[in-house]
Amino acid sequence: MAAAARAALPRPHLPLPSSTLRTPSISFTPSSVPGLRSGGGAATTAAGAAAAAPLHQQVTTGRLGDVIEAQQFDRAALNEIFEVAREMEAVEQGSHGAPSRVLEGFLMATLFYEPSTRTRLSFEAAMRRLGGEVLTTENAREFSSAAKGETLEDTIRTVEGYSDIIVLRHFESGAARRAADTANIPVINAGDGPGQHPTQALLDVYTIKREIGTLDGIKLGLVGDLANGRTVRSLAYLIAKYKDIKIYFVSPDVVKMKDDIKDYLNSQGVQWEESSDLLEVASKCDVIYQTRIQKERFGERIDLYEAARGKYIVDKKVLDVMPKHAVIMHPLPRLDEITVDVDSDPRAAYFRQAKNGLYIRMALLKLLLVGH
Repeated sequence: MAAAARAALPRPHLPLPSSTLRTPSISFTPSSVPGLRSGGGAATTAAGAAAAAPLHQQVTTGRLGDVIEAQQFDRAALNEIFEVAREMEAVEQGSHGAPSRVLEGFLMATLFYEPSTRTRLSFEAAMRRLGGEVLTTENAREFSSAAKGETLEDTIRTVEGYSDIIVLRHFESGAARRAADTANIPVINAGDGPGQHPTQALLDVYTIKREIGTLDGIKLGLVGDLANGRTVRSLAYLIAKYKDIKIYFVSPDVVKMKDDIKDYLNSQGVQWEESSDLLEVASKCDVIYQTRIQKERFGERIDLYEAARGKYIVDKKVLDVMPKHAVIMHPLPRLDEITVDVDSDPRAAYFRQAKNGLYIRMALLKLLLVGH
């Protein structure tokens, strides 16, 4: 399908991430205006018209540009994504007999500068379940032209010539925003160093909704590496969109949640509390979200890593104090921070959580490339 024809397709009314808008006559970086691409004739015409229109018209007539950070989404956008994700569950189940053709003719490039199993494979499975094709590089940091010194911007300019959408994982915080500012096709942040992982946050919130039945009023315990964990940072940003939330931070001192997240929660009126007692927190929470202490983020300070690991473990003792309706989540991979005997408990939701990543990513690809 030609770029101009794709640009004319209906687009979801979702807010823009805070990446730069590209129009023929104006460039600015709001955080709430839908992104406008400047590709072919129809896209250029639409962008020019939007640039001349009042701001409120740009908000309602633009199209989703990129997925860069969790806080770019409002509740209406989240509801739309979750509705499409539910539809994707049926599409995935039906694809075993008659594969979907929704994204037939589209190519997705997965450009991963850091190791990944679930994120990369779920994006590739999502694209293929919807009839699209995939171009992939699993370790771009070592086995791409990056090893020769090529800049990220030059790589993105090259790869966008081969594909319709780019899924990027990078070891540097802010890399996804740089890629989005460079590309003229959609960019999805699949994790940028210790920065953010917005699609993980989307699937996490979707999982909480599916497991608990509600999002307003929940108590959430975030446990483990909160300083370096892009998953917990993104989840904190996203869950703040809901009402009467309380978050408990449980972590070793060396990896406590950073002040920027605490300040954001304060600005949104979200209650939070730091605790050193996992059992007490588990007895109060609807969700315990456990994370791995990330050795790769400590560099040469192995002494700090050893001091942090193993301090908070979800085991049978934690299960014994948790409410019956509560669930345990984990972005995976896990090491020893959740014992394997927890897996058989129905409150262990982490493998269901991983499967939900397929549905969320199918929904995002559909919304980004062809609309609702």
